[in-house]
Amino acid sequence: MSADFVSRIVGAIVMAVLGACLGVYMAPSGFSPYWYAALFLFVGALSGLVLTPYLTVRPFTALRRSIRQAPVQKLLAVVVGLVVGLVVAALFSFPLSYLPEPFRQILPFVAAIVFGYLFIMIFWMRDTDIFGTLRGRAGWRSEIAEDGISRRPVLLDTSVIIDGRIADISHTGFIEGEMLVPRFVLSELQHIADSPDALRRNRGRRGLDMLRRLQEESVTPVRITDRDIEETREVDDKLVLLAKRLRCPIITNDYNLNRVAELQGVRVLNINELANAVKALFLPGESLAVEIVQEGKELGQGVGYLDDGTMVVVEDGKAHIGREVEVVVTKVLQTAAGRMLFARRGE
Repeated sequence: MSADFVSRIVGAIVMAVLGACLGVYMAPSGFSPYWYAALFLFVGALSGLVLTPYLTVRPFTALRRSIRQAPVQKLLAVVVGLVVGLVVAALFSFPLSYLPEPFRQILPFVAAIVFGYLFIMIFWMRDTDIFGTLRGRAGWRSEIAEDGISRRPVLLDTSVIIDGRIADISHTGFIEGEMLVPRFVLSELQHIADSPDALRRNRGRRGLDMLRRLQEESVTPVRITDRDIEETREVDDKLVLLAKRLRCPIITNDYNLNRVAELQGVRVLNINELANAVKALFLPGESLAVEIVQEGKELGQGVGYLDDGTMVVVEDGKAHIGREVEVVVTKVLQTAAGRMLFARRGE
């Protein structure tokens, strides 16, 4: 039997007994109390059967669900806010106790309720700012005290986790600060992994696999944080606001997020820019070997790729598709998508 059903039965019995007693008590003189008792018993039983779950089981279930789903930081904020509110109320209770009757008995109790509720709401609504400031200052001092070098954390967004290159980068030790994955980013990954679209589903599962690999292989720690931004529902907006509050950069390969974050003064570490920066540098006049794999857009052009993914457009290379040829670089073009080389066949 469910708790809802049991509460209805118990509530109906209790209310029926109370209704019968109330009916006997309220029966006017000259009338049989049994009719009033039966009427109130029926009304009480019906009221208990209908209303008891809404007064007992369901509020308790909702409270338990809220506590279970609430981030630990929110729960800690409530406890700290209540303690601070009661301390402030205790300070006010001393002068209030000198008031005349009945104010000195009533007002200290009212002050405890008012200040307790007030500080709970303050800590609940501003928990990210309060704990972020305390954590940031404590963490900043401890990190500088160790070796004189500051290592702030970095935030990972959804796209860079799905991309997967961050796992290789972190394994090399180039990222020294702790990598933080907000809970809302993890939820977005799970939502993508549950998508009915096969392509999105595979991307989401790849992201979850990469996150597990990060936790297992990364030189620096990877932590899931429950910190959330309630002012907005968009994941990118949450990331930017969280980065501003933590004063830390965002690692991404999302062009739009990159620009939005930079406009708001948030530092961005773009994986694509890093990949372009470490590609081999070729200057006009240098020779290299490349395999022509496909036809270019212009007449007679052939296209090949270097090992790092750099596109090489070869004049009159169409006739050599499927073969490796020696080419001479004639022009280097840097675009947002990466570096592109233009070349002609060597003599």
